Amino acid sequence: MKQMNIRLSTYVFLVVFSHSQIVGCTSLPKVSEVIDEAPTTGVQRQIVSSKGLLSPQQSKSLTDRLKRSVNPTDVLERHTAVVESVTDCPLTKGNRISLLADGQATYKAMFKLIKAARIQINLESYIIEDDETGRKFADLLLEKQAQGVQVNIIYDSVGCMKTPAAFFQRLRDGGVQIVEFNPINPLTAGTDWELTRRDHRKILIADNKVAIIGGINISKVYSSSPFKRKRKANSPIHWRDTDIQIEGPAVAELQKLFLDTWLKQKGPKLPAVKYPEASGEKGSALVRVIGSTPGETNRIPFIVYVSVIFFAEHSIHLTNSYFIPDEQIIKALVDAAGRGVDVKIILPGITDSKLALYAQRHYYSELLRAGVKIYEHKTSLLHAKTAVIDKVWSTVGSTNLDFLSLLTNDEVNAIILNREFAVEMEKMFDSDLAGSKQIQRDEWENRPMLSRVREWFVNLFKRFL
Repeated sequence: MKQMNIRLSTYVFLVVFSHSQIVGCTSLPKVSEVIDEAPTTGVQRQIVSSKGLLSPQQSKSLTDRLKRSVNPTDVLERHTAVVESVTDCPLTKGNRISLLADGQATYKAMFKLIKAARIQINLESYIIEDDETGRKFADLLLEKQAQGVQVNIIYDSVGCMKTPAAFFQRLRDGGVQIVEFNPINPLTAGTDWELTRRDHRKILIADNKVAIIGGINISKVYSSSPFKRKRKANSPIHWRDTDIQIEGPAVAELQKLFLDTWLKQKGPKLPAVKYPEASGEKGSALVRVIGSTPGETNRIPFIVYVSVIFFAEHSIHLTNSYFIPDEQIIKALVDAAGRGVDVKIILPGITDSKLALYAQRHYYSELLRAGVKIYEHKTSLLHAKTAVIDKVWSTVGSTNLDFLSLLTNDEVNAIILNREFAVEMEKMFDSDLAGSKQIQRDEWENRPMLSRVREWFVNLFKRFL
C-alpha cells in the first residue's frame, strides 16, 4: 500500500520536520558510469552453494549451462558483472523457488510455513493490520510461541499507524519479541530518529530454511478473490500482488538482513540459535538477494533495474505498482524498444493513490512514441513489483520504481536466474495482461488538456509521492 494512503498529508509533515533528510538523499547514481567501470572480461563468478563457495571452474560450468538454455543475452554476463561490482550479496545456487501469484496463495503458504516451524519465526512487514487476516496471523504466532518456537517481529511505525498498540501488546504479553521500525514519536525512537526512512520489506523466515518475500503485507485486502467483485459490484477491491517462497542457501541472506535490521533498531537481544545443517540442494535456481537501505546501499536496486534493461536483448516484461521513475529508467526503456526489444509494462488502472496514478501517466507519451507497450490493469488493484527479462532473469520483491523505494525505504528483492522459473513468470504476466487494457498511442495523445495539465502538475512533486 502506498505508505498507507497518507502520502500527501504525511509528507507535508515530513517536509517540515525532516527536510534535511530528504534534501540529503536526492540523487541517484549515473548507471552508465557504473556500467563503464564494471569489468567486462576475466570476471570470475562467485557462486555460493549450501556447502560454501564454488570454485571458479564450477561457477563457470554452472553459468555456461544456464547460457545454453536460453537465447544469447548480455543479462547473464555483463549485467551480472555490473551487479557484482556494487554489492557483496552472493549469487547462491541450489534454490527452489515457488511462485505465489496472489494473496490467497501467499497466505496459505505462510500459514503452512508458520505451522511447520520448530525453532524460530522471523516476520518483517511494512503493514500488519488489526483485521481478520492480521488477527489470524497473531493467533497462530502466539500458538507457536507457546509451543516454544521463538517468534520475532519487525513492523513499520508509519505502515502500522492504524494498528492499535493493544494488538502488538497482546503479542508481547505472549512472549513474542517485537521491534517498531523508526517510531513516529521521536521520544521513543532514541537518538537516530529518521522519520522519512521506512521499512517497506515483507519477509517471513522459518527455521532459517524457508522464506517468503514479495509485495504482500498482512491485511485483509489481499485475502479477497477477484471474482467476487464481478458477481457483486460493492465487494471490496481485490489487491493483486506477488510473492515467492525460497528454499535453499538464499534464505540465509534474508536471515542476515532481518537480523541486521533488528540490531540497528536496537531490538531485544536474541538468544543464539543453532540450526540443523542444510541437507543438500533444494532446486536448480540461482538466486541473489538484494537488500537496500537509504544511502549508498540503496543505490543497488536502481542500478540492478537500469542495467538489466540496458543489457536486455529480447524481452522486458515489467509489472510495477507505483511507477514514478527516474529519467534513467525511462531512457533505458526507450532505448531498449528502439533496438527491437519487446517492452511491455503493466501498471495499475485502479489505485489507492490518485496522485501516484496521475504521476505515472505523465510518462506514457514518451514511452508510447518509442514503441513501449503500456497496459493498465483493470480487474484488481495492482500492487506487484516484478519483472522477467529475456526469459531467464526474474525479480520479485518490495521495490517500486519510484523515489520512495529508491531513496528512502528499506526494500528487498530476489533476483532469480532460471529458465523454468522465468517461464512461470511469463505465464503470470500473460494472465495479468488478460485483465488489462492497452493504452493506444493515438487515443492517449488526444486525451483532454485538463488531464495533461494535471499529470504534469502532480509530477512536479514526484519525489514525495
